[in-house]
Amino acid sequence: MTAPVTPTEAFRAAREVLLRHREDYAAAREEFRWPALEHFNWALDWFDPMAEGNERTALRIAEEDGRELSVSFEEMRVRSNRVANRLRELGVRAGDRILVMLGNQVELWETLLAAMKLRAVVIPATPQLGPADLADRIERGRAAHVVVRAADTGKFEDVPGDYTRVAVGGDGTAPGWSDHAEAYGAPAEFEPDGPTRADDTLLLYFTSGTTARPKLVEHTHASYPVGHLSTMYWIGLKPGDVHLNISSPGWAKHAWSSFFAPWSAEATIFVHNYTRFDAARLMAEMDRVGVDTFCAPPTVWRMLIQADLTQLRTPPREAVAAGEPLNPEVIERVRDAWGVTIRDGFGQTETTVQIGNFPGQPLKAGSMGFPAPGYTVELVDPVTGKPGGEEGEICLDLAHRPVGLMRGYHGDAERTAEAMRDGYYHTGDIGSRDADGRITYVGRADDVFKASDYKISPFELESALLEHEAVAEAAVVPSPDPVRLAVPKAYIVLADGWQPGPEAAEAIFAHSRAVLAPYKRIRVVEFAELPKTISGKIRRVELREHAARVREGGTGTEYRDEHRERGR
Repeated sequence: MTAPVTPTEAFRAAREVLLRHREDYAAAREEFRWPALEHFNWALDWFDPMAEGNERTALRIAEEDGRELSVSFEEMRVRSNRVANRLRELGVRAGDRILVMLGNQVELWETLLAAMKLRAVVIPATPQLGPADLADRIERGRAAHVVVRAADTGKFEDVPGDYTRVAVGGDGTAPGWSDHAEAYGAPAEFEPDGPTRADDTLLLYFTSGTTARPKLVEHTHASYPVGHLSTMYWIGLKPGDVHLNISSPGWAKHAWSSFFAPWSAEATIFVHNYTRFDAARLMAEMDRVGVDTFCAPPTVWRMLIQADLTQLRTPPREAVAAGEPLNPEVIERVRDAWGVTIRDGFGQTETTVQIGNFPGQPLKAGSMGFPAPGYTVELVDPVTGKPGGEEGEICLDLAHRPVGLMRGYHGDAERTAEAMRDGYYHTGDIGSRDADGRITYVGRADDVFKASDYKISPFELESALLEHEAVAEAAVVPSPDPVRLAVPKAYIVLADGWQPGPEAAEAIFAHSRAVLAPYKRIRVVEFAELPKTISGKIRRVELREHAARVREGGTGTEYRDEHRERGR
């Protein structure tokens, strides 16, 4: 009689399929199955058994001033046990909500593991938040405890609520706050107070709110810890790798690529902290520590290509980008300099990696690639609700519900039902599928617009603009037009050496006329900083509103393509 498979064994078996077929997508997709888990606690059932007695480096943090901290897997296991025991002393119990607002510091990783061991629910928060945002998170998240940097304790003076307060770092502890450092005197071994159900809530993520009040995304002990096996596979991680992810704590991408994916692969997480981005320093650090796998958002990739990429003597084996689609021009520049192709991946706070260009696959320029192992992706016609067309909303088939999909929007049954309607999870993103099954990103459903009855994908136009040397960043939105309903307007951030004015505008218009079909050409340009959320995503809704106001006589310095105005 076969012995029952433990949660640890089930997780490891699923992981091994992906590692074994790391460069064979077809085999991985064929063989991979999500583990069926009734009980699972990633910290207790995966991390601790893997980490016990393991002296390899789990976390390496390099500071801007040259200081560095390295922590082994075994040390991280013990440190998180001590923190869990201390939080228990302070009253943290299973099901309690803990708001964690820390930077890229060792206490962040300790606290995340500790909270998981206690079966507490973590509300990640970026240190950039102010009192109003924190009050919203405390209230809607029903936080009973907060763990924050000592430098940020003042933000909570006017945040109402009866919550335990733990401060990390600083020369002294503010009145009413416990000192996190007291945890290091707590017992080194931890005993859980009960089993963890795989469907118990683990994380409550506030989205970045590009168009509306932030949603509260609920993930379980399975959906992110197990679901991020797809992210591990997309990055191309393997045991012993040194992985660098450029991401701020508090957002889902940090959990993706700076926590679950690398440690599921038994890789080292490397962090380079800086106050101002310095491409040369970043590449020097990558060379110094030997980064094998590198993930960065498009904003960072676009800043990197402004520098001399050949300064990196030993490029990473794998390079990926997520958060927003990456423009082809950036991919080409990096490939030319490093001999490495940046691979796009698509996912959301609500999911793990759904679609990606995976290691070993032939790439098609501009395409996001194929559905991840364990994901069934359909393109659903927004009008008819029918799947199977060449273009439509990117949706997940709930008949084959992936483990990496959220439970729902916490406390919002109506919004959850809307997202999960008609047997699909609706991403709100539009994609197209070619004859080979590759999916290409078109844009957010809210961002795609019509001009002269032609459908316009802002992403396609932005990618074309970034090919010009004058353009550092671009965002395209519709500008109201009495004849064509709308025309494409580009908000441009100029590269170094270029000045806003008619000459720069004409250079961009000429480029647009040369590379885009007539109905897609940029007709209006305005030079301006792009409004962004605190997670770095462009707030196109603000730009659409601004473009409409300018056409109604509001303020704005627009340049219009005179060739088009004269009918040429």
